Amino acid sequence: MKLLFLMGNIAVGKMTVGQELMKITELRLLHNHMVIEPILEIFGEFNSRIRDRVRNVILEEFAASDNYGLIVTVVINFDEQSDWDFLEGIKKIFEPHNTDFYYVELVAPQEIRLQRNATENRLHHKPSMRHVEDSKKRLLKYDETHRCVSNDGEITYENYLKIDNSDITPDIVAKIIKEKFSL
Repeated sequence: MKLLFLMGNIAVGKMTVGQELMKITELRLLHNHMVIEPILEIFGEFNSRIRDRVRNVILEEFAASDNYGLIVTVVINFDEQSDWDFLEGIKKIFEPHNTDFYYVELVAPQEIRLQRNATENRLHHKPSMRHVEDSKKRLLKYDETHRCVSNDGEITYENYLKIDNSDITPDIVAKIIKEKFSL
């Protein structure tokens, strides 16, 4: 089994790169909003407890399956120990299943992420982001209060790759990841 954490700030392109990577590998994709959107639809508001429970069931069932591997998109605030613990918690679900772990961090400046915040693909797969002005405000506020880009040398995981995808199309980023890790 292979588990690839696709990390990065809001609207950096994690889902889109994950979609492209899924096309050229046998990896499946679990992006954040695949769990968030049904909760919003069913309950009418976001509930992190339900999100965590649903996500964990999906991860546990996937880890126990015969699938090749999974891409999980995550936004990590590198200043928060709880976010590091979150990664470790997911790893613990997969460790008993002889899993190889990979970490890819995507980075792009705010102005590019603001443009990506309103792309057709993002809005199609993330209905809660369709009010673009509100989504833009959340992105700007999050940038003020969270550090979602790692410092050089901060991530010491084996099989780690940091990619500035500002000027690289998602399909090329996916090819870089596939080749780097022989996926």
